[in-house]
Amino acid sequence: MQAVIDILSWIFIIGGSFFAIVGAVGLVRFPDFWSRLHAVSVTDSAGVILLIVGMALQAGLTLVTVKLLLILAFLFITGPTSTHAVANAALVSGLKPRSSVDRDDADAATQDDKAGPT
Repeated sequence: MQAVIDILSWIFIIGGSFFAIVGAVGLVRFPDFWSRLHAVSVTDSAGVILLIVGMALQAGLTLVTVKLLLILAFLFITGPTSTHAVANAALVSGLKPRSSVDRDDADAATQDDKAGPT
């Protein structure tokens, strides 16, 4: 039974690490603030949940598990709330999300740049 719990906990820990790494790559690779914010917020929530569940399985039924679950509840509530607050502050300060028209214009400019001088 302990082997099954160890395997499950490592699956959760590796899955959480994967989401954390994907979020970090998304932070570096995405082009604008809004897509970066989305990538980090979603992967951060998923990564933290999986990591804490994996650690709770490793700890067993102890006081450490209770503390981990309290941390999980706190992060589950504050993560999306803080992301919303940052997005709202950016929107109020004048940073507008790109519309599909803006993306089409940027794509057309990129295609013109790749075509070279005519």
